[in-house]
Amino acid sequence: MKYIDTYKLLKNKINYTGDQIVIPDVMEIRNCSFTSNNCYTLPNDSSDDEVYGYDRTCETGIMHEMLYIHDADVKDNVSFRYHLFSPVGAQKAKKIILLFHGFNEKHWHKYLPWAKYIMDATGATVVLFPIAFHMNRAPQEWSDMRLMHKVSNRRRELFPDIIHSTLSNAAISTRMHAKPQRFIWSGMQSYYDVIQFMDQYKSGRHPYIAPDAEVDIFAYSIGAFLAEILIMTNHRRYFDASKLALFCGGPVFNRLSPVSKFILDSEANVALYSYIIEHLDSHLKKDEKLRHYLCERPEGISFRSMLNYGAMSDLREERLRNISDRLLAIGLKQDTVVPPYEMANTLQGKYRDIPVRVDIYDFPYAYKHEDPFPVLEKISDEVDAGFRLVFEPIGRFLSGGCGL
Repeated sequence: MKYIDTYKLLKNKINYTGDQIVIPDVMEIRNCSFTSNNCYTLPNDSSDDEVYGYDRTCETGIMHEMLYIHDADVKDNVSFRYHLFSPVGAQKAKKIILLFHGFNEKHWHKYLPWAKYIMDATGATVVLFPIAFHMNRAPQEWSDMRLMHKVSNRRRELFPDIIHSTLSNAAISTRMHAKPQRFIWSGMQSYYDVIQFMDQYKSGRHPYIAPDAEVDIFAYSIGAFLAEILIMTNHRRYFDASKLALFCGGPVFNRLSPVSKFILDSEANVALYSYIIEHLDSHLKKDEKLRHYLCERPEGISFRSMLNYGAMSDLREERLRNISDRLLAIGLKQDTVVPPYEMANTLQGKYRDIPVRVDIYDFPYAYKHEDPFPVLEKISDEVDAGFRLVFEPIGRFLSGGCGL
């Protein structure tokens, strides 16, 4: 089946309403309920009410709600469903592959053919697990085109020099601009949610995954950031033997270029960079909770080592070296959000002496980071070839081969 046909088939079948979706002779999809026990990491009291760049008295409606909501109270982010892609007739999975998506994603559509290919190539159950406040973990209002158009227009009024403010990135840009620490706290919640999922199946409490199931990871874009922290920290040795395949991801935070119509606008990016890179040390001195999570907990230390290329490089590179034989990274030549040379700079180290395989491919059609495989009939053959170029080595790697 061609890439475009697989995309259309799965897009038409996927939903969160049914417990099971059977596509005869193709696959079985199960929707599993999850309730996060980790909202304690999120801002949820009046001390977190300060926001930057806005006057509380001037904002009303959806804008005021997005600015001043206590993140721990966002119910969609607490209770949600995730997908399992399994071969037809599969019993309890003996191998799973966690699939992590990119920044500011609202639906799984582009990942559906990716997940199916990985499932077919490995025979594993693929777990499409959403990052905090993404996919179905965000309120529907944040994806409402009419409302987000108003929010984008308001941001243009407030910040006349803004670049790439669109209805697609209005919600996440508003939230990150107002409280850039959200990147850290939602990232930590995502980490703990994955560990909670791992605890569930390792203890025999998952209905579709065996407690001794092997686990590997496929991660794209900012999902690679989460995946690296999971494997570098290796909580309870859950990831002792796990392989990690990265696609268009892997650099430390300050080597990404996320200003895009589909990711972040320029004002949000400046606020995020200022908080996380330029002034993090000052925030750590003033904020006891932030200091505890990023300086005293192993997962927080791994998180902090992946923020700034010039900081904690010895620790970061030691941990990457320890997992280098279980890591494959593929970048795209024309990717401007996650440049492939920055993938190599982080993953192979400042002296290029960490033996992580980083492959760089290019396609003969127009593509971008957010859409590497456009669903267009006129270039469907070229997209098929590009998709195979990337995912055949990923499939071999995750199925136990070297990926060559």
